[in-house]
Amino acid sequence: MRSEAEFIALYDARFSDLSAQLYAYTADSTEAQDLVQEAFLRAWQRWEKIGTYDDPIAWVRRVAWNLAMSRHRRLAVVRRFLAKSGPPEPHPGMSPDHVALVTALRKLPDKQRRALVLHYLADMPIAEIARETGAKEGTVKSWLHRGRTEMAKHLTEIEPGIEAERERKETSRHG
Repeated sequence: MRSEAEFIALYDARFSDLSAQLYAYTADSTEAQDLVQEAFLRAWQRWEKIGTYDDPIAWVRRVAWNLAMSRHRRLAVVRRFLAKSGPPEPHPGMSPDHVALVTALRKLPDKQRRALVLHYLADMPIAEIARETGAKEGTVKSWLHRGRTEMAKHLTEIEPGIEAERERKETSRHG
């Protein structure tokens, strides 16, 4: 069996040339380096056995190429799917109400925000939120109550500005 130092030396000596080979195939240097790193990681996990091979770099190269070929096949499937399905529908812009809601939610503590989102947006009952968060049902109820109270404060802070804008527009039309 070869030592850890021999593995490191092999990595240092061969990483660049294997990355260059995979780059030539994938045309993506970051992806090529990721594939070679993954192959070396797999070799390291089996180094007791791979280290006994006459040419362990052949095993690493084969694994890196197999990973690249798998990636290529996956991308081909994705390209075919995208070609059949066409471009996605354009996403409508966010309404002022949505922006105000998200702005108000961001002002809440994490636990209250999560409880409100899970309860009102994900339509989860209190018992399920308690299980997911590891909190007691009473605690979740408290988060919801406090969160609603804070949301009301934040949303009414926003509302006077909107109301003032409406009044200004109304006055300019009639005045």
